[in-house]
Amino acid sequence: MPRSIWKGAIAFGLVHVPVALYPASQEDDIDFDWLDKRSMDPVGYQRINKRSGKPIAKENIVKGVKQDDGTYVLVDDDEIRNAYPRTMQTIEIEAFVEAAEIPFVYLEKPYYLEPIAKADKVYALLREAMIAADVIGIARVVMHTKEHLAALMPDGPMLVLNTLRWATEVRRWDELRIPEAGKSAANLKDSELKMARQLVSELTVKWKADAYHDHFAEAIRNLIKAKVAAGKTHEVTPVEPPVDNAAPSNVVDLTALLRNSLGKRRGAAEAAMDDEAAATPRKAAAKTSAKAAPAKKAAARKAAPAARAKPAAAPARKRA
Repeated sequence: MPRSIWKGAIAFGLVHVPVALYPASQEDDIDFDWLDKRSMDPVGYQRINKRSGKPIAKENIVKGVKQDDGTYVLVDDDEIRNAYPRTMQTIEIEAFVEAAEIPFVYLEKPYYLEPIAKADKVYALLREAMIAADVIGIARVVMHTKEHLAALMPDGPMLVLNTLRWATEVRRWDELRIPEAGKSAANLKDSELKMARQLVSELTVKWKADAYHDHFAEAIRNLIKAKVAAGKTHEVTPVEPPVDNAAPSNVVDLTALLRNSLGKRRGAAEAAMDDEAAATPRKAAAKTSAKAAPAKKAAARKAAPAARAKPAAAPARKRA
């Protein structure tokens, strides 16, 4: 289970249920990278001026909102941050409704709610009360500096928070050509409706999520495996050297990683400073030795001729 992305409390009336929020969905798509087929180099995205065709530096890009008359209103990042709703740590239940009243088109993304801070009892209380009344809660919550409308619903032993799309985010369908409701409007015959109901009845089963798979993704993965087995792979050299994310096992490794990140030259300078600091207690002795060295060399030079002139005495023999 990933880390919680939000911590706060469910509030209904004067009751607060401390909870942690976890993503209940994950991406399972196949990640295709763009490559230059001539050189097998990675292809990236680039900011291009549509008029001149030239790349643009990030600092020269501003955000603009186009108006009906064709003009733009410019908004900088500070203004956007100040306009965001303040972070709230409460899932505020505003009402309870029947689940069937919410069209599926409004459902957006699910999250799991886990009780924290010894809130098991009030968590279970809210869950069981909603199950008994056969309702779900409609709430507001702020996540990632954005306010969401959400449906709080019991699912087995747990509470699930499913964010909902705002009404302005759901497109109207009244401009589409849809048959009017009722069998008479479409001139349906009773015999046709009877056979259709029979077919629906035969295909009706109990819902099991594991019974359904992404056949397209599975086919692509099998294709990739077959190409790998046939040796049909291509070497792609990264544009940037890989980053070493290995965690250091001791202080020495951490020091080396820090020096490499700062650059060899700066690292060498720091190492020299460390060595100099470590050698401070021996500096006095080193200076004394340096001063005494010339005198010792002079004495050695004077003694050298005498040593060469006088032969060394033969070692004494031991008596048997």
